[in-house]
Amino acid sequence: MTTTLIVVLVVVVLILLVLGAVAVMNRRRQELQSRFGPEYDRTVEESGDRRAAEKELQARTQRREELDIKPLDADRRAGFADRWRQAQESFVDRPGVAVREADVLVTTVMAERGYPVENFDQQARDVSVDHADVVEHYRAAHDIADRESRHQASTEDLRTAMVHYRSLFARLLDDGARDRTGR
Repeated sequence: MTTTLIVVLVVVVLILLVLGAVAVMNRRRQELQSRFGPEYDRTVEESGDRRAAEKELQARTQRREELDIKPLDADRRAGFADRWRQAQESFVDRPGVAVREADVLVTTVMAERGYPVENFDQQARDVSVDHADVVEHYRAAHDIADRESRHQASTEDLRTAMVHYRSLFARLLDDGARDRTGR
């Protein structure tokens, strides 16, 4: 009777451990899906393995926590906003130049805020932790800018790139204001 009881208890404990592990994995998955949104799905699709993708997203989060991302002061924000307006205004006469300037501005603001900017793919991964909802805009804009450098982008493509860049640029400036005020 005691052996049977011990076996039943061991089985119950094992079942509880498995259920606990599954619950932890599901909670982690839900947290990653909530934090990264469409970027979660893109990473899973790109890797072809949900566990590997989740490990990658967790690594991104850990890397981001190690970065010293800081807000821009009001004068720097205003200066960058002015440069953005100039880039937008120049679009009418020189759309390719405007897109290149938008790319430079986004990269410059990222660098000034503390994001490493040596490699575009790493930049996109880093910024995805804080801005998962607009990182795909950044990738699309960068792709169009790359096509423009080979003279393979239409004016409409360039307009689309400006819109995409603006979504991340505005967020980078706005985040600086929010970080500074503690909101």
